[in-house]
Amino acid sequence: MRLLSVSLLLILLFPCLRLKAQAASYTDSLREYQQTYVKTHEVVTGKNRTLLHFFPVNEKYRIKAKIEKVPEAPWFPMETSGREKKTHRVFAIASFTLNDTLVQLHIYQSQQLMGIKKYAGLLFIPFTDRTSGEETYANGRYIDASLADIKDDSLVIDFNKAYNPYCAYVSNVYNCPMPPRENDLPVTVRAGEMKFIK
Repeated sequence: MRLLSVSLLLILLFPCLRLKAQAASYTDSLREYQQTYVKTHEVVTGKNRTLLHFFPVNEKYRIKAKIEKVPEAPWFPMETSGREKKTHRVFAIASFTLNDTLVQLHIYQSQQLMGIKKYAGLLFIPFTDRTSGEETYANGRYIDASLADIKDDSLVIDFNKAYNPYCAYVSNVYNCPMPPRENDLPVTVRAGEMKFIK
């Protein structure tokens, strides 16, 4: 009887232990991702890399979004932090719930990158949120994705991987795309890279 009780307890505990292990594994993988990001940063170098900071990893900001593709969307000049505009088009619209709020993000393709075989499948998700200008870079952050990431009309968007454009570190050098108004999220996203303060 006692052996049966122990076995039953282990059966009940196993799913909880498995979920905790998965969460720990996810957190570890994100921390490793962030460490690699810092060590290989192309603009921030040397001791300044210690000034790169991130919000604590939070799995609630890893979201499975519903994807609605936008066929034959027209190309348009996306504003940048400089004088040069970057030509993009809306590839799809992602819909999901974040902080109990139903939101949407436009997902873009770059005309320039589509002409480069290595980057032809790259998707671009620039956004701002309630932290922009306070805890994060005022002109928004980016998330990368690819065509291969879209499966069954869904895409996992991980805000823990949100990063700053190069303009967040050096001004008047780069032409960084500015998130269009439709990608200004009406919620707080405390995930990913924080404001760079030197």
